[in-house]
Amino acid sequence: MSRRYNSVLSIAGSDSGGCAGIQADIKSISANGAYAATVITATTAQNTQGVSDIHPIPVPHIQKQLEAVLSDIEFGAVKIGMLHSSEVIDAVKEMLELYGIENIILDPVMVATSGDMLITDAAIVSLKKFISKVYLVTPNIPEAEILLGQEISLENMKDAALKISDLYNVSVLLKGGHLEQNDTLVDVLCLKESKKIIEIKNKMIATKNTHGTGCSLSSSIAAFISLGFNLEEATLKSCHYIHNAIASGKDKILGKGNGPINHFLN
Repeated sequence: MSRRYNSVLSIAGSDSGGCAGIQADIKSISANGAYAATVITATTAQNTQGVSDIHPIPVPHIQKQLEAVLSDIEFGAVKIGMLHSSEVIDAVKEMLELYGIENIILDPVMVATSGDMLITDAAIVSLKKFISKVYLVTPNIPEAEILLGQEISLENMKDAALKISDLYNVSVLLKGGHLEQNDTLVDVLCLKESKKIIEIKNKMIATKNTHGTGCSLSSSIAAFISLGFNLEEATLKSCHYIHNAIASGKDKILGKGNGPINHFLN
């Protein structure tokens, strides 16, 4: 008897080092039992030490990629990573609306680890308009501060997640990794409909191998959604998976800089 794949589409940039972006998404989706298809928005010259060049894919070709996969494959969820311009954001939004795509998980990549902005002010405006169309948005603290226009601390994380949910009419996973914490990492999930707040706590792991964690988290949530789990279940399972992947890869060596998590826990 034939059986349809549980498929996830990742729309993101390519990381030539394989730690983040499309490459991390494919690994994360595959490791959690779903099928990964991709639309590449940009290529990067990148390794464990940083990004040395970015080549944006022309918008018409991004549209052609989207048309090719959306017209042929049924997706249980879509994960979106960095969309570097307002033109790309608008093109992706229009194509997903045209094909009636639901269960969109948006990782609103805006700020580099160094603190440098990765997208323009115009793109941020377009991204904010797009957020209300998605199923879940997964900002880290600097990104959430841009979305909310205020500083966020460990003490006001729950309130900040609720405010973002209300402001953009969306469920929110607010990632707390950028905050000063003791031995426990706290993330906060706010569900749009019920306004239920869930604190997700994991023990902090001492390692520099966390490159691509945000990409892998959002894509694993999409994978679990495609497998039939509800949003709360998918998010809890994904946070547990990422914790184990960090623990499994904490002492592994790849390159000279910040290595990846160990997606396959081997």
